[in-house]
Parts: sequence; C-alpha cells; structure tokens
Amino acid sequence: MVKEYDLLVIGTGTGGSIAASKCKEAGWSVAIIDDRPFGGTCSQRGCDPKKVLVGIAELTDWNERMYDKGVRTAARFDWRNLMEFKRTFTATIPQNTEEKFKKLGVDSYHGKAVFYSENELKVGSELLKGKYILIATGAEPIEMGIGGEEYLRASDEFLKLEELPKRIVFVGGGFISFEFAHIAARAGSEVHIVHRSERVLKHFDPDLVDLLMERSKEVGIQVHLEVSVDAIEKRGDSFVVKGKQNEKELEWETDLVVHGAGRTAALDMELDRGNVERDKKGVRVNEYMQSVSNPYVYAAGDAASTDGPPLTPIAKAESLLVAANLLEGNYEKAKYPVIPSVVFTVPKLASVGMSEQQAKKSGLDFHVEYQNTTDWFTYKRTNESAAAFKVITDQEEGVVLGAHLLSEEADELINLFALAIRFKLSLQELKDMPFAYPTSASDISYMI
Repeated sequence: MVKEYDLLVIGTGTGGSIAASKCKEAGWSVAIIDDRPFGGTCSQRGCDPKKVLVGIAELTDWNERMYDKGVRTAARFDWRNLMEFKRTFTATIPQNTEEKFKKLGVDSYHGKAVFYSENELKVGSELLKGKYILIATGAEPIEMGIGGEEYLRASDEFLKLEELPKRIVFVGGGFISFEFAHIAARAGSEVHIVHRSERVLKHFDPDLVDLLMERSKEVGIQVHLEVSVDAIEKRGDSFVVKGKQNEKELEWETDLVVHGAGRTAALDMELDRGNVERDKKGVRVNEYMQSVSNPYVYAAGDAASTDGPPLTPIAKAESLLVAANLLEGNYEKAKYPVIPSVVFTVPKLASVGMSEQQAKKSGLDFHVEYQNTTDWFTYKRTNESAAAFKVITDQEEGVVLGAHLLSEEADELINLFALAIRFKLSLQELKDMPFAYPTSASDISYMI
C-alpha cells in the first residue's frame, strides 16, 4: 500500500527539518525520513559537540599561557568526564526532535530511503509517494580508495571516544583534522596530520595558516606535507599508516586513524531510479533549489550542488528557500551573501570576503593591512603567541573587501567584518564606531 504525502523529506538536520516544519504549518501533509538518530549532524556529531570539546582545549591552553602570570595550578584533561559533559548536550536531541515532529503532525520514518520512481521512495517495506521530495541528507567522508580504508574512523566516531588514544593520525589537512588535532594534542595525545599537498586549510589566508602551523607545532602537532597515503594496515592492537613523499616510503604506527580528507554529499539512494542528476558536489539544482532533471525533487544543504559553502547557516537558508518555493511556486532564487567561516583550532582561524589572491585578480584599487598582533593589549594580556590579521580594503569605494583573522577572539570578531562587508559600511563609519573598550572589537579601527 502506498502512503501519499504532499512532501517527503529525507534528512532530519537543519536542511530538512526547517522546510518540513514550514510546509506542515502551511497545512501540507509531510513525512520525514532518516536512517540515523533524528536531529542531524551539526547538533549531535558535528559543530555543537565539537565546540564543547574545543572549549576545554581553550581553557587548557589559556591556563598554560598564564602559568606563572597569576596562575599556579596546571589544568588537567579528563577525557571521560568531558565526554559525559558533551552527552548532556547531545543525548536528548533524537527524542526531542521526534517529539517536535509528532507535535507538528509530521510523520516520522526510521530507515534508509531509496528512490522507487521519480516521486516515490522505499523505506524498508514502506512505499511512500510525494507530490514533492526534498533531499537534505548532508555529507559523509569521501571514499579514498586505499587498502585498509575500513580502519579509518569518521569525525563522529572521534566525538564518541570513551578513551582518547595515546597516538592519533589524521589523514587530510582540512577543518576536521586541525580542529580535532588541537583538542587531542592538548589532551596529551601524540598527534600527526598527513596531508597530500603542499598547503593545508587551502581556503584560508596562507600567511595566517603558516602562523597557525607554527603554533600547532608548538603544542606537539606534527604536520607532514606532500604525503600520499597509500594504505592502512592492522598490526596487533595498532594500525600502520603507509604513505609516500617524493618516492620516499613513510609509515606511522598509531592507535587511531581519523578521516579528515574531505566530505561529499551523502546520496546513496538509487538516484538513477528517481531520475535525479548529481555532480561531484551533490544534487544538481537550479536557482530555486529544484533538481534540474526531476521537477518533483528539491535539495538543500550539503546534499545540494550550489555556490554556497557546506556550512549550517547555508543549510538553514536553503531549507527556508525550498519551503518558500514549494508553498508559493518557484519565485525566490538562491543568493549567497558574504559568509564568515571559522576553523576552531586554538587559536581560531577565521575568514570572510575576498582573499588577497582574489583582490590581485579583481582589478580593484585595494590595500592590504597585515600585522602580527601578539604585542597588542588584547592579546598580550593573555600571553597569546599566535595572533594576527589581514584586512583587504577597496581604496576607491572606501569599504572592506575581506578580513582574515588568527586569534582566540577571531570567531566573534569575524562576524563584525561580515556585517561591514554585507552592508557596505564605510571605513570611516567603522573607524568612528565607539566599540566597548577594552574589547577585541575596539581594535577594528586600527585594522583598517
């Protein structure tokens, strides 16, 4: 027997739940499907629990920096206790999410959804038909195609470790590897990052990345560049990561190998049966977030191939857009305003707007202000050894084009620069703004 709905949503994270709720509130019949605990990645096995762990790493780092400058007791990491604290944020999310959907009148299905036809899905023995289908399944680690790939552990598994291994190798030099490496190193693990190219964190300012690399080395993180990982072998209770650097064979014996080599859209759902085209980034959609090959299907978040970066705020915006276009007919096009991005290392690395390389190619009359700020009061008072900024301004228009920050305050400060860029605040307006003093925001007038 086929159960029919106005909307079928695959995925219970931000990209799916918002559209499901909006359409249900408008009177549509809605079903939502997930083969993992309801609530999505960010709140349970991504952004939020990671930030809990980062907070303790920051506290430990702050304590070490201020030792003998008013602090006399060394901070100690208790990993098991930290995991217990983290679960206070994540444990109730699946039940709370299901209860929310039940209260709204959204039908919930647990299991893997696969296409049966262009507008039908199979979930176990259930056959569901939708007037429309929204794919919001998020992302998953890419397949590396190496021997022993089954020994790689994903980021969500790292966030569930009851005991932190003494030795960890992270494969890949992106967000995940650096954020978790900074946590693990400060918790006492021997940490290696093995990266295949000559630069890590390639979407961030290279000068600031170099400073972060130096700080990473200071806390014991060993970064190995231009190494291709060829295989992972099990050796007793340990693992051996085998790689090659300029024809030289290398290997690292470790207790845990973590996948940090990139993620891709999670679309294992027999798309061909649904006539849903995809590319390397995800489901191919038009400006309305509608599949280019199947008008019944929309996609949002990391599952969609768009110009938006794979960030939670983008998934939220796209889910709202899908809901609007479903309810009113395609009328609103996807727009991607300037969006800040942060690597939650210790210190944090943040970026928004135009890079120096992009400015050089733009033909604009631009100026780059780049300074190390460890001797500024904001950072000297906490004894930070890695703090710097690079701000790019348009000299003709008198506005900020891009901002790049490395510091403990970078995650909050970057939002002010994002506001300035989006609303085209003039440099003079920023200089004249009387920010509270002494705060990191009060430094902005000296950065432009």
